[in-house]
Amino acid sequence: MRLADFDFDLPQDCIAQHPVRPRDAARLLHVAHDRLADCVVGDLPGLLRAGDILVVNDTRVIPAQLTARRGAARIGITLDQPRPDGAWHALARNARRVHVGDELAFDGGELRATVLERHDDGGIVLAFDRHDAAFAEALQHAGALALPPYIARPGGPSAEDRTDYQTVFAEHDGAVAAPTAGLHFTPALLAALRDRGIAHVTVTLHVGAGTFLPVRTDDVQRHRMHAERGMITPAAAAAINAARVAGGRVVAVGTTSLRLLESAAAEDGRVGPFGGDTELFILPGYRFRAVDLLLTNFHLPRSTLFMLVCAFAGTARMRDAYAHAIEHGYRFYSYGDACLLERDARARAAGPPAMTGS
Repeated sequence: MRLADFDFDLPQDCIAQHPVRPRDAARLLHVAHDRLADCVVGDLPGLLRAGDILVVNDTRVIPAQLTARRGAARIGITLDQPRPDGAWHALARNARRVHVGDELAFDGGELRATVLERHDDGGIVLAFDRHDAAFAEALQHAGALALPPYIARPGGPSAEDRTDYQTVFAEHDGAVAAPTAGLHFTPALLAALRDRGIAHVTVTLHVGAGTFLPVRTDDVQRHRMHAERGMITPAAAAAINAARVAGGRVVAVGTTSLRLLESAAAEDGRVGPFGGDTELFILPGYRFRAVDLLLTNFHLPRSTLFMLVCAFAGTARMRDAYAHAIEHGYRFYSYGDACLLERDARARAAGPPAMTGS
């Protein structure tokens, strides 16, 4: 498979710069096996069935964009992923100016860090001078949201972005980017789903800065995903498995939830508790074990996320769906509209073992 196999032309005016209000008024393209149907997110209770279970990502986006100083040098840093030892992996601009052992001071005056490692790809590992609640508090003063580069904010993120770029499920700090499918949910929509007999359960996958990085190899199978840390509690796994045993369908809300579920799934589709990193890279030919439907936004051409939806629903069908979305004025990317995908029949058998780290 070549990178060009996942390319398409997207007019610049299709890229959403702001979300719709209310959130569940966003448009929804239902990509069924035999048709495309234009809906809105608020129609979800009628598109799903009693007994289905939604799996949502409850990560909370942190202000991960920082500016550090080492002497007179200014260095742009984007936090990527927390490590088990309390340090952070980060991406650094002007990384050549950073050396192991350097002490960095951050704008805002409260936060400092020591450089523990420097990697050739621009990655660094930082040990901050505070942790837990004290770190979170200092980060609110020192950092800014790392909005995707296609959201134009010449003056930096707005006050509205701090709310708009956070889901109603957000609970556990750690994401650099929002799990954007979850942005469409409102308390009213959750109540309507509950009244229909459709439950939801939360899992956690901290979306890293690697989600913004392009695929740089023409042979896409040589691409390596950045590791992202996730967790599925025993209670969440039990609820998902019980819903499936009772005949319900597992609906992943977002590619992050899907990748975490597939990383934790056994060959028979049962989901186990999970705690650790996943580097799962899903391409066409992957056989899904745990997920029956996927709610997701519209993704960038040549991206790993467009590759994932092609694997899930079929490349030809997704090309048709995206062409329909462009023709009918759907809004793309993080603040854009959504699609509800039914899994392609050829992707239903048990898949290969998930590629996971520690």
